[in-house]
Amino acid sequence: MGIDSEFIWFDGELVPFDQANVHVLSHTLHYGLGAFEGIRAYTQPDGTPGIWRLEEHLERFLDSIRMMRLDCAYSMDDLIEACKLVLNKNGFKSAYLRPIAFLGKGALGLGARGNPLHVVIAAWEWGAYMGEDGLKNGVRLRTSTFVRNHPNSTMQRAKVVGHYVNSIMARWEANDDGFDEALMLDQNGFVAEGTGENVFVARNGVVMTPPSLNILPGITRATMLELMKEEGIPCHARLFARDTFYVADEAFMVGTAAEVTPIRSVDRIVLGHNGETAPGPITARLQELYNKAVRGQHPSMTRYITVA
Repeated sequence: MGIDSEFIWFDGELVPFDQANVHVLSHTLHYGLGAFEGIRAYTQPDGTPGIWRLEEHLERFLDSIRMMRLDCAYSMDDLIEACKLVLNKNGFKSAYLRPIAFLGKGALGLGARGNPLHVVIAAWEWGAYMGEDGLKNGVRLRTSTFVRNHPNSTMQRAKVVGHYVNSIMARWEANDDGFDEALMLDQNGFVAEGTGENVFVARNGVVMTPPSLNILPGITRATMLELMKEEGIPCHARLFARDTFYVADEAFMVGTAAEVTPIRSVDRIVLGHNGETAPGPITARLQELYNKAVRGQHPSMTRYITVA
């Protein structure tokens, strides 16, 4: 399914899709200084779209802009209304939203600081990020030769445009070698995350996930921690090595795009002592709960903003 819609919100105005263009000398195109978010809206029981954890996503978006020492002309309330408008005007009941802030044309060079900051919100209909089969039966990971960005080389809590070159190289390497996704390690050799997802691993009913030191502390990751606490599933944030996956009962990766995707194997080692295909029981339960929550069917998880 292509990335397409009728309208895109561009600096406070709705612009026809084909007219939402930028100049080739835009600063962010050359140097990667910009911020973005990925947000999903799901159809609620009454048939209207509900945007899942919109405020948390936009808070991170504004924080990312602030960490880059840029000034955004739009408030949280402005951006919330813009997301609603984009969904309404495009007639989407379920969609992926992409806010992005980028520096436009003006001066070039690393010291340029006066270029205008443009803010855009686009939306399109997007299914399973790792494919329907991956969502159902799990994906195959390989440990990447590319190391996750060092915490002191970038801002790990920010979703910065240029950071994702690191992830793209790891993803392409994995795909070229016949795998679905890459598992990235940090500078000390501990598990960090996927190229765009947080990871969890389970053994004997206990789940582990890397601490928010060398990773983007994902919003879907936070949802998983809440759901596991509610379900009484023990989960610990701690450092661990790749071989933890080799002896795991099950594992999964999460993100706004990836949702809850089971991990079938890592480095060609099938997870689970019996060689069973993913998802395992914990993963399947969390998939079920998450799918209900984002669609307004989980009574204690009302983290969506409805679009009338």
